[in-house]
Amino acid sequence: MSRADRAVTEFISSRPPSRVDTSLRRLTRTADHSVLWFAIAAVLSVRRGAGRKAAMRGIASIALTSFTANALLKPLLPRRRPAAAELPAYRTVADPPSSSSFPSGHAASAAAFATAVVMENRRAAPVVVPLAALVGWSRVHVGVHWTSDVLVGAAIGTGVAKLTNRWWPVRPSDEARARPIDTVPALPQGEGLVIVSNPFSGPPDTDVSEEVRERLPAAHHLVVGDGVKVEDMLEDALAERGQWVRAVGVAGGDGTVATAAAVADRHGLPLVVVPGGTLNHFARDVGVYDTQEAVDATQAGEAVAVDLALVEAHPGRLDDPEDISVTRTRYFINTASIGSYPELVRLREQWQPRYGKWPAFAAALITVLQRSEKISVKIEGRWYKVWFLFVGNGPYYPRGAVPAWRPTLDSGLLDVRWLRADVRFSRLRVVIALILGALGHSRVYHQREVPSLDVELLEPSMLATDGEVVEEAGRYTFRLAEKPIPVYRRDEERWTGRDRPFQG
Repeated sequence: MSRADRAVTEFISSRPPSRVDTSLRRLTRTADHSVLWFAIAAVLSVRRGAGRKAAMRGIASIALTSFTANALLKPLLPRRRPAAAELPAYRTVADPPSSSSFPSGHAASAAAFATAVVMENRRAAPVVVPLAALVGWSRVHVGVHWTSDVLVGAAIGTGVAKLTNRWWPVRPSDEARARPIDTVPALPQGEGLVIVSNPFSGPPDTDVSEEVRERLPAAHHLVVGDGVKVEDMLEDALAERGQWVRAVGVAGGDGTVATAAAVADRHGLPLVVVPGGTLNHFARDVGVYDTQEAVDATQAGEAVAVDLALVEAHPGRLDDPEDISVTRTRYFINTASIGSYPELVRLREQWQPRYGKWPAFAAALITVLQRSEKISVKIEGRWYKVWFLFVGNGPYYPRGAVPAWRPTLDSGLLDVRWLRADVRFSRLRVVIALILGALGHSRVYHQREVPSLDVELLEPSMLATDGEVVEEAGRYTFRLAEKPIPVYRRDEERWTGRDRPFQG
């Protein structure tokens, strides 16, 4: 140990007894086996959003850090702990650990948890950071570690927590950038708005239709019923209301939003989005977190430009110039995919009535991974065997990894990614690349950002858009609508002083 280590220990030994000794002994015990951090994680997990994500990242960071510090480094770097005689008995713990002193596992776990939590939820910093520092200091104070053990342990924990960002990126903000549009009409109390609410989109105990009706009393309200198509309801209402209609609105999940967006695009109308689904990816990307924010934007006439993507299913092949027919055009607001993901969605929908949404999703995922088959697809004039093809409405981040979010809504580009199945040990290589955060450098992974894409399949394959299986064809054309669609979003610079819902 260094002179500094011994000097700190001698300084602690020279201090008179106080209540601090008892408090630090208790604190260091609560941090044994990371019990303290698990308890804090449980509290953070109570509420969805940044707290729950912070807890998950914190626990994952502790697991990785504990393995690194305790299982790898301690056996490789043996070091004796401070002798019991160097500190007074009232300051030490009854049964000090006998493993290597270097590095401090407690300090490593404390730093890992605190760093991970703050990465996801900065508002927790005033609590977890000082607490982690106290846990680290307590290990020196009770005489089970040298100061350098704690400092190195804290550095390891911090580094491991930050390393999780390579394969589990922290989303910098929920809402994406988009160009403001100042030509949309204000809709006082919903005047001129035809809005459809889908009570089947979200959790069984969530139905925003009554709240929407209350907040927008002047709007023309529609509610989806069994066996009724959202598209037909909106088209009939637009035909009935005629020139009175100035905007189309939707309260529901991403699938319902995509249908309403298609109707709005065809009629050249702006779109009002109220989050009413389970995950509400599109609403969060746009920056509308609850009904009140949608109402605020409609009252003020504030909107942004958002690209709308579509896919055309063709019966013919790319090498048949005479067959240009289109069997069906599907709009999507988030993503489309071909390959194993549509099968996952199909199984989830099949099993959901019996088991519930999330158990059905887990069972479908396990099943698909076991029996996923290669598909032959022609992309950019070249044939590949792939596990899946992903098409995002706009570039998704992080690049070279699993797509998680998009930073902009009006890029004019599609994000195209595919995993090759015609490379030896492709599945194993994908797993290793993901673990190392190096998928973007793997031969198995390909990515392009293009304005349009033609895809031909050797055999017809299922297509999923926004998480729902919608089509099966042998050829698809992906492209963007001719111009972005205006979507109401309030200008936060003008709405300062009003608290936003905590989403994380």
